[in-house]
Amino acid sequence: MGWLIFVLLFWAGAWWLNTRLSTSSLASTRGVKLLVPAIFGVTILVVWEGLVRGLEVPSVILPAPTAIASKIGASGPVLWEDFVQTFVKGALSGYVIGCATAVLTAILIDRSSFLQRGLLPVSSFIAALPIIGTAPIMVMWFGFDWQSKAAVVVVMVFFPMLVNTVQGLASSEAMQRDLMQTYGASYWQTLFKLRLPAAMPFIFNGLKIATTLALIGAIVAEFFGSPIRGMGFRISTEVGRLGLDMVWAEITVAAIAGSAFYGIVALIEKAVTFWHPSQRVA
Repeated sequence: MGWLIFVLLFWAGAWWLNTRLSTSSLASTRGVKLLVPAIFGVTILVVWEGLVRGLEVPSVILPAPTAIASKIGASGPVLWEDFVQTFVKGALSGYVIGCATAVLTAILIDRSSFLQRGLLPVSSFIAALPIIGTAPIMVMWFGFDWQSKAAVVVVMVFFPMLVNTVQGLASSEAMQRDLMQTYGASYWQTLFKLRLPAAMPFIFNGLKIATTLALIGAIVAEFFGSPIRGMGFRISTEVGRLGLDMVWAEITVAAIAGSAFYGIVALIEKAVTFWHPSQRVA
């Protein structure tokens, strides 16, 4: 009962503090914008801890955040090896290959109306294929190591990146393209000096979507065959052993890695598309 009362009081205090910060004159400052979500996140962890302890939830159902943190501290080398195998080798390599291939394919589609009518429907069909069905096939084709996971990631990120890039290349105004023709610019000069810069917000939108898809694809692909390391392998193995603290530790590492990956891409977007209205601060 003491834990439950503490949770209630802490939640009420955090709610009051966040409400005051969000409506204060400092709400638009950078410090408050960072502080409000930080307080919210800490509140979730405290409420989680208090409810698990107060209701005496078994660890095989839901471990407490302190138990997860303890497992992360005790399993650092294993978690790092799994991170390198899944994220660096599988997700990141597939992300780069898939996104780069999608951009090049979008340029080819832009150059050919035949490809635009024929390749886009095929790409949408491939994107609709369930990962549960494609992952075992990729494992059979490319083996049990990271190459098959990278292949699954390529399939997952290709279509969102392709669609966003094609739409971005078509986003420049007709008057701007006519002006480039008036100056005698070639297709490639128009592409690099006008259309690709105008497409950058769309391209980065696809890149940000692909950051989450890449990690999910690599982890799920490891369920269907992997060497004795990797986040997906560890999760599936520990679930069978009822090691839920290790499962949550892997989930935590994956969530942090995915959020950091998304944040890095967003920072690069802000530096590249600083001229776009969406990046202007009121």
